[in-house]
Amino acid sequence: MDGTIVDTEPYWIAAEHALVEAHGGTWSHDQAMQLVGQSLTFSAGLLQQAGVDLEIREIIDTLTAQVVSSVQQQVPWRPGARELLEELHLAGVRCALVTMSEGPLAREVVASLPRPYFDVLVTGDTVSQGKPHPEAYLTAVELLQEDDPDLGIHHCVALEDSVPGVAAAVASGVATVAVPHIVPLPDTGSYALWDSLSGRGLEELEALLLPAGSSGAAASPGGHGG
Repeated sequence: MDGTIVDTEPYWIAAEHALVEAHGGTWSHDQAMQLVGQSLTFSAGLLQQAGVDLEIREIIDTLTAQVVSSVQQQVPWRPGARELLEELHLAGVRCALVTMSEGPLAREVVASLPRPYFDVLVTGDTVSQGKPHPEAYLTAVELLQEDDPDLGIHHCVALEDSVPGVAAAVASGVATVAVPHIVPLPDTGSYALWDSLSGRGLEELEALLLPAGSSGAAASPGGHGG
């Protein structure tokens, strides 16, 4: 979600800067980049190391509240994201939002959409292991399978923008598209590398599926940073 369909990374980074500085510390660009795509628990731990004298839960709640407030003022959509979601929706392709952001922020973003594009939401507070662990993507596939038992991993495509997010998607076994944004991603050959979602559509996603697959579902990305 963050960085893939909405450009909320600047909101997160601003919230991190404000929190660290409020506790008398400093927060560099390089430190902020370490948090891109990571779970909020991991991120909160690094903020503690930077001098934030709060519990992990307090840090997560503070950052999330600040980002939610920013999103309520303006949802910064990534190029091509809404157009792709609209095409998938009209084609009957079921989508899952897989993000390391927690429920309040994910629901705020979803509520701003003109249609119910996502059948499933998997957020950072609903899994025990955050990205780069594949749990979130495996959970999304399981939830989609509840209404479609014939759906398999090979029917799904994940869209991601961060190193942890791409690693999670690839490890889950779904076909993966990397769309770099804040942090560059190497072309390893284990995923498709797109420079943008602009001009991309269902046909390109279907082409990424294994021969046994079909356009059953698309998992759309996310996480703080993700």
